[in-house]
Amino acid sequence: MKIANIELGEQPLFLAPMEDVTDPSFRYMCKKFGADVVYTEFISSDGLIRDAAKSLAKLNIDDAERPVGIQIYGHLIEPMVEAARIAEAAHPDIIDINFGCPMKKIAGRGAGSGMMRDVPLMVEMTRRIVDAVKLPVTVKTRLGWDDDTKNIEEIALRLQDVGIAALTVHGRTRAQLYKGEADWTLIGKVKNNPAIHIPIIGNGDIDSGEKAKAMFDRYGVDGIMIGRATYGRPWIFKEVKHYLRTGEKLPQPTVVERVAIAEEHLAKSIEIKGERVGILEMRRHLSNYFKGLPDFKETRGKLVTLSDPAELFAVIDSIADRWGDFDSSQTVPSPLSHDI
Repeated sequence: MKIANIELGEQPLFLAPMEDVTDPSFRYMCKKFGADVVYTEFISSDGLIRDAAKSLAKLNIDDAERPVGIQIYGHLIEPMVEAARIAEAAHPDIIDINFGCPMKKIAGRGAGSGMMRDVPLMVEMTRRIVDAVKLPVTVKTRLGWDDDTKNIEEIALRLQDVGIAALTVHGRTRAQLYKGEADWTLIGKVKNNPAIHIPIIGNGDIDSGEKAKAMFDRYGVDGIMIGRATYGRPWIFKEVKHYLRTGEKLPQPTVVERVAIAEEHLAKSIEIKGERVGILEMRRHLSNYFKGLPDFKETRGKLVTLSDPAELFAVIDSIADRWGDFDSSQTVPSPLSHDI
């Protein structure tokens, strides 16, 4: 599979852009475990134009992440075009447009999946962004606004016509949010439409090598994007790739191995963001590495409250000492947030 001139090999795996999740340290960990393409947290076009510090910070990328995409969202054409130019100046490999976020504060303003209620505006905005930047532009969206307007087949063709380089489709409508099962049948129809010649990436409910293989085999998608299943489990990319290659499941990392992964992630977060912010923003990740451990409440409380690096690393070390013999296959990471 290729996005423009970016060669990604066969059956590539993508890390979904997720607010408050896919920061540089988490992207680093997912890349280490085999993610072929990673994306930043989604970034507000208004925030970029106002030079808002939080939005600008999300533009920070490292060469080790490549290929990496910066995802932007907004509901007005001119600010989105300007935001795309600002994002391009940060030198990512891809500019991605968020037409999929279902959160009320975004979709309710007409951005994210709210754009699916005004397809002509969506298409014109995309055309203007494609014309404004030299990088490949991709789009992530959903099946439609609700069950009565599953118009992704029309949208895919129209977005292709204005020049996008690839399309990711989440197998739910905006109305579904993240409820029920993702419906991949329409994703398959988009992919297998003979008029479609851009890569189609499927997204929704992929949490194992078996599911990934089934979607590749059944619907012929070019790539698969993984979101919520990465929480506390960046090694899922390694798991899926091993299964696709061998048909065999990898054992889950031991508790001792998870401790090492969590400490590497924490150290990377501190390196990038400094002690205070690096620790604060790791709290959403740390306890999730150890979901399912018995009698863990007190330790979890320390993971999400301690602010001294030495104390925090000592607590993580103690997990290996206390639960090192626990069967880690019984631990089940649970979602912290939502992929968009």
